[in-house]
Amino acid sequence: MAMDYAKCAKEIYETLGGRSNLVSAAHCTTRLRLVTVDNGKIDMKKLENIDGVKGVFSNNGQLQLIIGTGTVNKVYDEFLKVSGMTAATKEEVKAAAAAQQPLFKRMIKALGDVFVPILQAIVASGLMMGLVEALGKALPLFQGSDWYGILDLMANTAFTFLPILIAVSATRVFGGNIFLGAVIGMIMIHPNLINAWALASMDASEVPVWHLFGFPIRQVGYQGHVIPVVIAIWLMCKLEKWLHQHVPEMIDLFVTPLCTVLVTSFLTLGIIGPVFSMAETYVLDFAGWIITVGHGIGAMIMGALYPLTVVCGIHHMYNVIEAGMLSSADGLNIWMPIASAANFAQGAACLAVGLKARNMKTKSVAIPSSLSAALGITEPAIFGVNLRFVKPLACGMAGGAVGALLGSIFHIGATSYGVTGIPGFLITLDYTVQYAIVMAVSFAVSFALTWAVWKEETEEGESAASGGTSAEKAKSTPGAAAPAAEKSLFAPLKGNVISRADIPDATFASGVLGDGVGIEPETGEVVAPFDGVISSVTDTKHAVGITGPGEMEVLIHVGIDTVNMAGDGFELLVAEGDHVRMGQKLIRFDIAKIRAAGYSPTTAVLLTNSDDYPDFKVIKTGKTEQLEKLYTIEA
Repeated sequence: MAMDYAKCAKEIYETLGGRSNLVSAAHCTTRLRLVTVDNGKIDMKKLENIDGVKGVFSNNGQLQLIIGTGTVNKVYDEFLKVSGMTAATKEEVKAAAAAQQPLFKRMIKALGDVFVPILQAIVASGLMMGLVEALGKALPLFQGSDWYGILDLMANTAFTFLPILIAVSATRVFGGNIFLGAVIGMIMIHPNLINAWALASMDASEVPVWHLFGFPIRQVGYQGHVIPVVIAIWLMCKLEKWLHQHVPEMIDLFVTPLCTVLVTSFLTLGIIGPVFSMAETYVLDFAGWIITVGHGIGAMIMGALYPLTVVCGIHHMYNVIEAGMLSSADGLNIWMPIASAANFAQGAACLAVGLKARNMKTKSVAIPSSLSAALGITEPAIFGVNLRFVKPLACGMAGGAVGALLGSIFHIGATSYGVTGIPGFLITLDYTVQYAIVMAVSFAVSFALTWAVWKEETEEGESAASGGTSAEKAKSTPGAAAPAAEKSLFAPLKGNVISRADIPDATFASGVLGDGVGIEPETGEVVAPFDGVISSVTDTKHAVGITGPGEMEVLIHVGIDTVNMAGDGFELLVAEGDHVRMGQKLIRFDIAKIRAAGYSPTTAVLLTNSDDYPDFKVIKTGKTEQLEKLYTIEA
């Protein structure tokens, strides 16, 4: 029985609460993507039970309705008619969804967007720093060698100039001129300013000050800082946009950049920086006091809060506290085990994400970042993984709290400072067993919690940023049985055939989009699996829908999350409505480029209306040649 697209669209529209509860609408290969004013006003159960809707879930501020390839575009057209809305792109829907999210989530997303592009630089530097510092502690002769000097220089470069990297990336996120952003970043760590890491050993009276119109500006840099750089760049981008709108075009070319840099620089060095420095002082005073409070309770609190100070970029300043402890009567650094437990726990949470994730890009960031955290450098793990997904950060904080409590109970003290994690064994030789227990407990609590509560957020193989799958919400859509004659589908590409359940994407694997198989391709060429009509194509060129004999509707989706490649590496050879013959080329794609981008090339070949065919049967797994029979429908 043919689906009534207009009825489906009308029921969806009414269940959503009408036009007053709708912000934006778009569709992809299989889903209707909506942004609503308030999801709380929607009867989700009723929405799921609408004939034609195969699943519903909320993802990253979007409400997504799984309808299916070849039908979603028709339902979408009817939805626009009944709602009076205009078509929007997926990017516009994503932007609208982001604007609907709470301020805290938007801030976390902004930080994630800033750090993701520079992750490779800080992961590489973090690993190298951890290894060089560990070797220096283990081999005192190596620490004084030329090899140590040059490797240390290479290792800490990304962190020394981190404000510049952050400034450039933040400018891209906030929509400004990246070269102006780079200038602001360079100003914040200019060599004429006192290095922020050297400030800890100086008396406040020794810090030089500029006096401008009676207003003092301390000559202090912001090495290692994060939040003041992001705030400064956000302000710069707002100012630059305002000037572009109000300065006459004739003089815009030189007036806007000049005013943008001057105003932002003065505000950064005169207000943003000093305010943040004052907050730093209060945080450090609080941290130094609380770790001595209440039978380990204070240490537990700081074990939990420590990662948040890494986010703020002030954790380097704890060296002041540690130096003071080492110069005291007992000469032991009791802060180090707290920081070490917190760092190791964040690494464990990151590792759990890396091992549990199916998205290859997430794995490629999370696993090396967890190793870096185990060596004491947590920025890659926190900014690249845990903060982006939030739950791993919280689980890591819990593990750090438990480990710090144990460290306080065991009265562990270090004989130096500057290293944590595994290298920390070198400065806790009198407490080796206790320190190992602290690390093991921190790791176990954090890893177990993250494994239990974090779920990968996927989008039909088109995004693994954040959201959820709808396998548990999917429902069958009954249909009439197909005609009795045997129908077959042949392999659209050469490779290794795997079962649908083994496709590395939760939505495909669940069967909510139909039954079928996955193919791990050996060649980058997709051909028509039967004679038919192209029912849908994607603007990102990575997927096609094709309707064949007996109204068989097949989705061929090349790669997992490859929508994020925006067509790069793909060549679409057909258009919607084209009649094609079996074996005709449909898509060319670059397997190496897909893998280099961090995605799996595994291709889903699904009969999206398999519910209409009770005799559907997969007859092929393992190695297959192009146009070898994959599955049949028999009488």
